[in-house]
Amino acid sequence: MIKPSTLKPEDASYRETVGAGDYWMHPLGKGQTLRILDLEGNQAADTLFYSAADPAERYSAIDTIREQGNVYLTAGTRLLSTEGNVMLEITADTCGRHDTLGGACATESNTVRYAIEKKCMHACRDSWLLAVTENDQYGMSKRDITHNINFFMNVPVTQEGGLTFEDGISDAGKYVELQAQMDVIVLVSNCPQLNNPCNAYNPTPIEMLIWD
Repeated sequence: MIKPSTLKPEDASYRETVGAGDYWMHPLGKGQTLRILDLEGNQAADTLFYSAADPAERYSAIDTIREQGNVYLTAGTRLLSTEGNVMLEITADTCGRHDTLGGACATESNTVRYAIEKKCMHACRDSWLLAVTENDQYGMSKRDITHNINFFMNVPVTQEGGLTFEDGISDAGKYVELQAQMDVIVLVSNCPQLNNPCNAYNPTPIEMLIWD
């Protein structure tokens, strides 16, 4: 569902550009709004959410899909945690839908899906692992890498129930906004994938904006 925001970038309390292949790890307080902005279009932002009070409680794709009765996420979607609590709500969306089934790229999946020589190519799981290693103040480790959302990514479900990776449906300047319903930690890998069309074979920067 397309729903533009009323928030103005110049009023944001925080703005940062995240390069292709980089990670972004940042707290978001209850009531704050986060915008993920696709600067050049056709990018994918692989995102994890954790409760700031206890990172063992984190985003659950299973519970979110079950409660909303839809495999795609868009404006109005409430993101549920593993404890059944509402973590965030998507309050604005100019892309239309986002994936939470396709998972994240890893060196292992690059090898299986593409070729053995693709194993050493950078992947989202590598970005997340680097993030939790470099930010030990959050008390997380490899075991905390779990269900994620692929903002802007197009992963259609086939009639047979399978998944396919297709060209993104985002464009330059499109965004998604989420309002925190609890204090959360946000971990984003700005996807570096070069082997399928989720990034148009050309990963590009995104921008993160926060309003108080």
